[in-house]
Amino acid sequence: MGQEIAVSIVTDVDIVTARQRGRALAAGLGFSLMDATLIAAAISELARNILQYARRGQIVLATAGGGRTKIVVVASDEGPGVVDRSRTMALSRVRKLMDEFEISSVPGRGTTVTTTLQKR
Repeated sequence: MGQEIAVSIVTDVDIVTARQRGRALAAGLGFSLMDATLIAAAISELARNILQYARRGQIVLATAGGGRTKIVVVASDEGPGVVDRSRTMALSRVRKLMDEFEISSVPGRGTTVTTTLQKR
């Protein structure tokens, strides 16, 4: 991966910061306004999920290549893991926004969600 930006998620203000950094990264890489908005929406959902269920965590934004430019968003926390059905429903919205979606969760040890959007 290329450039990385990490944002600790502890308060609602951090959600705004993470969204802004994601939107700025997308704009700097030449992503369309529509795709920058999708990235910001996914970041917002993931960060809100962290606050609601784990109370703290981190969003890492990274660039990746491999032929076409991609933005990778990794949301991680050390919360209860995905045991609540409503949490998986919120994450399904992120799945619909992004090109790739992967979740790793261990009850009582936390969750990591990795999503990717490719530049069109």
